[in-house]
Amino acid sequence: MLSYRHAYHAGNHADVLKHLILVQMLQYMTQKPAPLWVVDTHAGAGRYSLESEQAKKLGEFQDGVGRLWKATGQPKAVAEYLDTVRELNPDGELRHYPGSPWLAYQQLRKDDRLRLFELHSNEVKLLARSFNGTGRQVHIVEGDGLGALKTLLPPPTRRGLILMDPSYETRNDYAAVLQALKESLKRFATGTYALWYPQLAKIESRQLPDRLKRLPAGNWLHATLRVQAPATDGFGMHGSGMFIINPPWTLAESLRQALPWLARELALGDGADWSLEVQEA
Repeated sequence: MLSYRHAYHAGNHADVLKHLILVQMLQYMTQKPAPLWVVDTHAGAGRYSLESEQAKKLGEFQDGVGRLWKATGQPKAVAEYLDTVRELNPDGELRHYPGSPWLAYQQLRKDDRLRLFELHSNEVKLLARSFNGTGRQVHIVEGDGLGALKTLLPPPTRRGLILMDPSYETRNDYAAVLQALKESLKRFATGTYALWYPQLAKIESRQLPDRLKRLPAGNWLHATLRVQAPATDGFGMHGSGMFIINPPWTLAESLRQALPWLARELALGDGADWSLEVQEA
């Protein structure tokens, strides 16, 4: 877990899905006047240089946000997501990429709060540097975000969005997110929970969606974006998914327009696809 550095993967197809959905949720949730708490359990560095050695080593952003940067005919949700990325690239050249914390911070109002957790000591330092000067609105903790949820929920405002996106480098991550969601729903059943996961050949990844659907939650949305068929050798990530508990009611329609377009634009070969499931109590 502590070896993972998101700088190698910033702006890839998985970030596109995760961050497009995050922007849509925050735009809706900040329309109501009551203050909102946003908790990011695996915050990373906050924002990333796409000209860094790490980003260039794998170049994953080139087949993610890089493909969309100057694409035409974008659905509304894609255009709104790209607008948030452009806030870090005012000259029009794609050089920087905002992580989930920075995207969230861009959407928040003065009475909203952002709570960020990160275990990696180097990432925490970069995260603190990214949010230097933001005052009490942003609170950064070097520690286990999943474990800390029991101390934060329910938030004082009774309005909250909790984002969970661990690295899934170990099998324990799959069990940990399920347990954290179960415990969190007991404390804060009306909260909005957004869980990202990778589509991998390993059995834990393939079984996770069904296990999530069995959680005690009446309303949920499950979106996936696959950019290629699973590799024959069983290695590599061929797509990713987002499971949202208590999603904004507008999210499903936005994704019905955006996901087919993204699957075409981000396809890396045969097998690119998308899916969307919604359950309402």
